[in-house]
Amino acid sequence: MREVRYEDIVEAVKDIALKANYCLPEDVELAFSVALEKEESELGKEVLRQILLNARTAREELMPYCQDTGVAVVFVDIGQDVHVVGGSLEDAINEGVRRAYTEGYLRASMVYDPVFSRKNTGDNTPAIIHYRVVPGDKIKLTFAPKGAGSENTSRLAMLKPADGWEGVKRFVLETVKLAGPNACPPFTVGVGIGGNFEFCALLAKRALLRPVGERSQDPVARRIEEELIEEINMLGWGPMGFGGTTTAIDVKVELYPCHIASLPVAVNIQCHASRHASVEL
Repeated sequence: MREVRYEDIVEAVKDIALKANYCLPEDVELAFSVALEKEESELGKEVLRQILLNARTAREELMPYCQDTGVAVVFVDIGQDVHVVGGSLEDAINEGVRRAYTEGYLRASMVYDPVFSRKNTGDNTPAIIHYRVVPGDKIKLTFAPKGAGSENTSRLAMLKPADGWEGVKRFVLETVKLAGPNACPPFTVGVGIGGNFEFCALLAKRALLRPVGERSQDPVARRIEEELIEEINMLGWGPMGFGGTTTAIDVKVELYPCHIASLPVAVNIQCHASRHASVEL
């Protein structure tokens, strides 16, 4: 049984939280450069230039890429042969978030009471943590700050099996159309199909972690991704909603078996600030 220290987890979470907020992933930045070459609207091109300039400035000056530094979403793949010593894993993750957001002067966005007082927690905790037990003796942590602009436009539907592919596609396109400029395109669109009510939403969010431009290994999911990206970009919202041919830089689809009487579908819209960073301990 391999031991991993509480304090090492705290510092690792702090580091990837800062990195995710300051540095847009290379695959996302490259996708914007490719989109700039293909975009047909002159205004859309200018918006993409500004997005790329913002990415470079944030990385070089160690400043947040977006003022909305998001809910702290942490994906944890923990090996079954790992033992955390010196404190709990969850406490370590939240302490890492706390240090990153206070020491890095990142905006605290979490509120204690979601309905009445809405008093800010002051340090962006608690994090939203998704655990997965995997073989081995490592811990992989992925930090994905998620802003409210895109999250608020995400949707879930419990469709009927009779709705089929046309019903799924209609729901996805309707969701992206409704998101429009409010969710700061160009988007990465995560789609979860199958599972059940809560699991399809997690599928959609996990889908956003796959590299931009990488197609699913599942031939059905791959076909869906290719069809959806084409139709989404025909909606015409364009960069930041000013019109154009780049409404999304990618669509990621994850499939999972579901009940014979169900067809769950979730769409997790990701704004152009598609930020995440990982570390393995």
